[in-house]
Amino acid sequence: MDLVNHLEGRLLFAVPKKGRLQQATLDLLSGSDIQFRRETRLDIALVKNLPIALIFLPAADIPTFVGEGRVDLGITGRDQVGEHDAALPEGEESGVTEILDLGFGGCKLQVQVPEKGDITDSKQLVGRNVVTSFTALATQFFAGLEGVNEKSKGELKTKIKYVGGSVEAACALGVADGIVDLVESGETMKAAGLKAIDTVVQSTAVLIKSKNTKNELVDLIASRIRGVIDAQKYVLCQYNIPRDRIAIASKVTPGKRAPTVTALEQADWVAISAMVEKKKIATVMDELTTVGATDILVLKIENTRSG
Repeated sequence: MDLVNHLEGRLLFAVPKKGRLQQATLDLLSGSDIQFRRETRLDIALVKNLPIALIFLPAADIPTFVGEGRVDLGITGRDQVGEHDAALPEGEESGVTEILDLGFGGCKLQVQVPEKGDITDSKQLVGRNVVTSFTALATQFFAGLEGVNEKSKGELKTKIKYVGGSVEAACALGVADGIVDLVESGETMKAAGLKAIDTVVQSTAVLIKSKNTKNELVDLIASRIRGVIDAQKYVLCQYNIPRDRIAIASKVTPGKRAPTVTALEQADWVAISAMVEKKKIATVMDELTTVGATDILVLKIENTRSG
């Protein structure tokens, strides 16, 4: 049976084939119980336990495949979605819908210039050479500074040049006066002798869908992924507290909707369970102790479906 027949009736889900988003994406699929085995060098993997096919694509290409309805779902960076949308012809509506911010792969698309140079403001780059792999977003940004229509590229004074890789070397090599490139930790930028002077886009990984998809599995997969993301952000906090302090304790741990209160054998005491943001749990435990809570437990959440 050929590949086309294998894909018939399956939800097509595009995921990054390499790069900074790939491993976190694979971990997310595993947590969502999307079971597959990717054969070496093959960019299509059939999911064993659901009618889904994973399509491994460069992150930059995923918004195009989703936007044109070639695949139903995709995971990529918000920067890549922005670049795709900015490159659309004037008047054409994007076919990409963002479903969920996945919370990983955080970075910024920033305007950078030589650290030791005299440029301190993006407006000083107007009319000069700027190198980037995000030409559409860079054009949109500088068109805004110049007050011209970004689609009328002939009017743009700033010269936007495309470079696919090693963008940070462009200034040192005399190719550009400034660059527009992604910054994660900032170490690469500093090593290249550059500094950021403006932010074009703040980005994280996002789950996107095609506006044309009618596959019913889209909502199921989105729900599963949302559950994994929530489980990563939250822990379950359980504790005992006197019944007359329920109101004040509930202000400390309101939960996502409301705390769960359970009666204990001791009539004037209750047990409370509530989801708490993982990053806040130490402070919450301190506050609970202050208001009289005892036997405080913090449990890891493997997965969740919450409103």
